[in-house]
Amino acid sequence: MNNEEQHSESQAPKEHSLASSLGQNAKLSQNADGGIDVIASVGGMRGILETVIPGFVFVMVYALSRELSWALIASIGLGVILMIVRLINKSTLVQAASGLIGILICAFAARSSGEAKDYYVPGFFIGAGYLVALVISIAIKWPLAGVLFGFIRNEGTEWRQQPGRLRRYAVATWIIIAVFIARLAVQLPMYFADNVVALGLARALMGVPLYAAGLWFAWLVSRPATEKS
Repeated sequence: MNNEEQHSESQAPKEHSLASSLGQNAKLSQNADGGIDVIASVGGMRGILETVIPGFVFVMVYALSRELSWALIASIGLGVILMIVRLINKSTLVQAASGLIGILICAFAARSSGEAKDYYVPGFFIGAGYLVALVISIAIKWPLAGVLFGFIRNEGTEWRQQPGRLRRYAVATWIIIAVFIARLAVQLPMYFADNVVALGLARALMGVPLYAAGLWFAWLVSRPATEKS
C-alpha cells in the first residue's frame, strides 16, 4: 500500500466522523408522517420571531425617525429582552446570548460607518460564507444536504456509496445554494442604491421564510423512492 492510499484511508474515518457530528448537531427534525418538520428545524416559531423581528424593528424605527441611533437602541433593546426571556425559560447563557451577539455585530458595523445600510453587511458575509461552503461540499462529494438529511433518514453516510443518492443530495444542496444566491442578487443592489428600508424588508422576507422553503423543497427532491413526502 503506498503513502497516498494510506493517507486516503486515514482521512475517511475523520470525514465520516465530522459528517456524523454535523448531522447530529443540525437540529433538523421530522414530523409524524416522516417528512421534515420545517418549523422545528429553523428553531420553531420563537426562533423565527427572534431572527426576524430585531432587524424588522431596526428598519421600521429608522424609516420613521431617520435616526440611526434610535434604530440601533430599539434593535439592541429588543435583543436584550429576548435574551432575558430565554434565560427565564432556562436556556443556556450561550443560547440566550447568541441572538444578542449577532445584533451587536450588526449594530457595530452600522455605528462604525454611520450608515444605516451597514447594519446588514455582516449578513452578506455570513451568507457568502455559507454559499462557498455549500459549493465546496458538492465539489468534494460531501453535499451538505446529504450530511444533514442523511442523519435523520437513518442513512448515515452510506448514501455516498450510491451514485443516485449522491446526485439527489447534490441537487438538494444546489437548491439551498440558490436561496443564498437569490438573497445576494436581490439585496446587494438595494444596498448599493442606499435603499435601507427596502433592504431591511427584503432581509426579513428572504431570511428564515425563504430558507425554510428551500429546506422543504430540498428535502422533497432528495427523498428516496420509498419515502413519503
